[in-house]
Amino acid sequence: MRPNRELGQNFLRDRNILGVIGRLAELEREDVVLEIGGGGGVLSAYLASRVAQVHVVEVDERLREALGEALAPFANVSVLWGDAMRIDLSALRPPPGKVVANLPYGIAAGVVLRTIEELPSVRMWLVMVQREVGERLAAAPGSGVYGITSVLAQLAGEVRVVRHIPRTVFQPVPNVDSVLVRIERTGPAPGAAVRRLVHGGFAHRRKAMARSLVLAGFERNREQIRAALLALGHPADERAERLAPREFEALARELRLVEPERASEGSLPQ
Repeated sequence: MRPNRELGQNFLRDRNILGVIGRLAELEREDVVLEIGGGGGVLSAYLASRVAQVHVVEVDERLREALGEALAPFANVSVLWGDAMRIDLSALRPPPGKVVANLPYGIAAGVVLRTIEELPSVRMWLVMVQREVGERLAAAPGSGVYGITSVLAQLAGEVRVVRHIPRTVFQPVPNVDSVLVRIERTGPAPGAAVRRLVHGGFAHRRKAMARSLVLAGFERNREQIRAALLALGHPADERAERLAPREFEALARELRLVEPERASEGSLPQ
């Protein structure tokens, strides 16, 4: 079965990488794991042999036979057929505590952010993504790739690129490099007000943040935003890429978009 390029598929063919994934994911027998993009079942079967439960999401109906054969020996696997960006992940039972996946390239960043927001039970992610996506997730303020993805992921967890992956582990060999990214949750996903602030701040990247927010239709005027930036110790004409993730929460509080204790909605699950 050849991977579908339109779906961003690149199937694992080198089983040696599975041990690396398992070690970095710190798999334990009681773990409940979510895998998005089951493919031919190579990683799915590896996970199923080591944890309590695996939820596999796969959109490509052509893989029913191959995935079914790979997972036939395991009674602890549920397969959900559908789009990972649309399927109701919150309905998974038991709820997953880890996400371990070779993510399809086209939806990798979206899946990471969606699972951060919608699955508070997940405490750790170990995901294989395109190198550029991994670098954006882990980017530091001021870098050329720091942006919306970086801020939203880092507000909820510690994000690190933990290993570069050779192209030869995939079939067919892709034209891009991949990395393994590990995220350890440190808090809840940012709330709606903070997400709007982040999106608006980066909407016009070459402009000052106050101007970008106004152009994006933000609910505060330019002078209010400039004054709030000054109060945080930033120049009034600061750009969004100069603010650290937590400073977006602080700015939301300064602009009275949220109450002091509501910069991030919800609480870290026990």
